[in-house]
Amino acid sequence: HLSVMAPMKAMKAMKAMKTAKLMSKGTLATELAEAAELKKSDVSKVLDLLAEIGTKEVVKNGKFTLPGLAMIKTRKKKATKGGKRMMSGKEVKVKPQPAKTVVKAFPVAALKQQI
Repeated sequence: HLSVMAPMKAMKAMKAMKTAKLMSKGTLATELAEAAELKKSDVSKVLDLLAEIGTKEVVKNGKFTLPGLAMIKTRKKKATKGGKRMMSGKEVKVKPQPAKTVVKAFPVAALKQQI
């Protein structure tokens, strides 16, 4: 009886998380402008430059860190062979996939400790 209730509570919590609004770039710029007593347009330019610099660094070094917030890394995935694989007890045909580079973001230790 209790095992049925726990997943339902988890589902409700996940739905609540999905309905929570994410902060847009404009909202972030407004918040930062008010906190730093700057113009919103100036803060918006800084955010654009930050994204540009972060992109260049990830492409060049494969890693970019926003101090106190997150680390962005690239990771190389190997190519996979095509064929048949067992998934959930059924045999499924799988297409071959080429090797590719994926980008991942990780929270820094300071952020992990605060959550």
